Amino acid sequence: MNFDINKLRWTREPAKFSISDGRIEIVTKPHTDLWQRTYYHFRNDNAPVLQMETDEKFFSFTVKTEFDTKNRFDQCGIVMYLDGENWLKASIEYENNKFQHLGSVVTNGGYSDWATTEIDANIKSMWYRFSRRESNYLIECSKDGNTFKQMRICHMHRGGDSIRFGIYACSPEDSSFKAVFTDMEIGECKWLKHDGQQPDEE
Repeated sequence: MNFDINKLRWTREPAKFSISDGRIEIVTKPHTDLWQRTYYHFRNDNAPVLQMETDEKFFSFTVKTEFDTKNRFDQCGIVMYLDGENWLKASIEYENNKFQHLGSVVTNGGYSDWATTEIDANIKSMWYRFSRRESNYLIECSKDGNTFKQMRICHMHRGGDSIRFGIYACSPEDSSFKAVFTDMEIGECKWLKHDGQQPDEE
C-alpha cells in the first residue's frame, strides 16, 4: 500500500487548501472541531478531514506537520475518522504563549477522552506515526522523524474492518491558521508483535 494523493477523499472540504505530490496545505476555518460529549457536554463534528480507505490490517502511516498556531485550541495532526461518533486523532493544541498540549483523543460510541502532556509553545513542527494491528492502534510522535515515542495504544470498537485514515486541521475558536503536511508515507507496520506476557486463555 502506497500513499497516493489520488485516493484521498474529503469529509467536509475546507474553503482553502492545496494538494500536490509530497505536500498538503489546509487553511482552517473558525469554529471547527472534533469532540463528543465527555465532560464539556457539547458535540462538535465539523472539522475537515482528508483520508484514504483501506482494509489492510497491519501497516504504519507517518506524516510531518508544520503550523503557525496562535489561538487557543488551534490544532492539526493525524486522524482516523470512521463516523461522527467513532474516531481518533493526535495533534498539538495551542493553549497560550507559554505552553501547548501534545495529545490524542479516542472516541468510541460517541464519547471522547483526551490524554495530553504540556510542551513548549515555541514548538511548531511534529511528526506522527499511526500504526494498525487489526482493531488496535498505536499513536506515536517524533521531533525529528527518526526517534518516535509512544503517545497511546487504543482499541477501536468499529475499527476492525475497512477504515479511513489521514490528516485534519481545525480552529475551535474564532481563529484561522495554515497547516502544512509533508513526508507522508505508508509502509510495513512498525508496531511489532508484543513480546512479553502471554495472552489470557479463552
